[in-house]
Amino acid sequence: MKFLAAALLLSSPALFAQQAGTTAAQAANTDTSYIDADGTAHITRVIPVPSDLSPEAKKSLSRQVSDAPHPQALEERRHGTDLWQNHAGDVSAQLYPANRSESTIAGVPVRVVTPIAGMDPDRVLLNIHGGGFNSDSGSWTESIPIANLTKIKVVSVLYRLAPEHPFPAGLDDIVAVYKELLKTYKPAHIAVYGTSAGAILTGEVAVRLKQLGLPLPGALGIFSGNGDLSRYGDSLAMYALNGLSGHLDPPGPGPDEPTYVGSTDPRDPVLSPLFADLHGMPPTLFLTSGRDILLSATTILHRAFLRAGNDNAELVVFEGLPHAFWNDPNLPESKEADATMAHFFIRNLKP
Repeated sequence: MKFLAAALLLSSPALFAQQAGTTAAQAANTDTSYIDADGTAHITRVIPVPSDLSPEAKKSLSRQVSDAPHPQALEERRHGTDLWQNHAGDVSAQLYPANRSESTIAGVPVRVVTPIAGMDPDRVLLNIHGGGFNSDSGSWTESIPIANLTKIKVVSVLYRLAPEHPFPAGLDDIVAVYKELLKTYKPAHIAVYGTSAGAILTGEVAVRLKQLGLPLPGALGIFSGNGDLSRYGDSLAMYALNGLSGHLDPPGPGPDEPTYVGSTDPRDPVLSPLFADLHGMPPTLFLTSGRDILLSATTILHRAFLRAGNDNAELVVFEGLPHAFWNDPNLPESKEADATMAHFFIRNLKP
């Protein structure tokens, strides 16, 4: 699975022991480029760390990660991701104090994060966590900072996961929670957002709601997402989860995320919103970074929103950082990204 908890790699290197991989003596020290007749590029590049990054980000990017493969069983992955998510959630709550609880809405388990004081009672944010569709890498870390900064309750959906539950099971869970929230909140007072797999699901939710004739939310947040699961994007061929470090296999012909796609046509307009009618989408913030595996996919979907006449679609690209870097609460750039997200929601969930 490509969409792992990037911050698990950033924040918990002990979980990923060094393996035999390329050594310093074997590493390329010059740029090379050979292009096949079909356009396939075989390249090496020597890329310095951008000088304008924070010291914390530079330190994170300088961490040595072996490029040897690291096979991981699904249960091992889920266990490690759960341990990291709970720990990182505690760290986030120290930086962004908030109340945390667990509940169910429409029979679906959820995590609820509310500000300590001054909560806006008329608005709500619906978070769809990342984790490669098969684990939870964000229900706390994607919700706690945003609840604190916006003073708005965040409901994070613990939707059913693949491979046990391929598309559209998780999507159905999220739509069920959204429909229940509509009984209490005006649609213009609801925002739906997510990171990575959650960002993909955010686009899917918007298309499904439109398909069902339900009112769209007041805002969307697609943070390192993708609208086309029929193929691999360009940046997936260039970057691993840690950006330029770690193991990376050449991409296959697709579809992307096959255990989530299941038997569905990868070009289905709900599964892959790039092929949907995107006219009339609410204000949407697209956020990604220069070394993100989903950089190209995020920008492609943003362009599709613009082509459909959604002039309220905004794109923010951070320099030099890997996939979902904002899940590492220790980076100043993460604080900036969280503030950007929060300001967007406050600005667009109008009275």
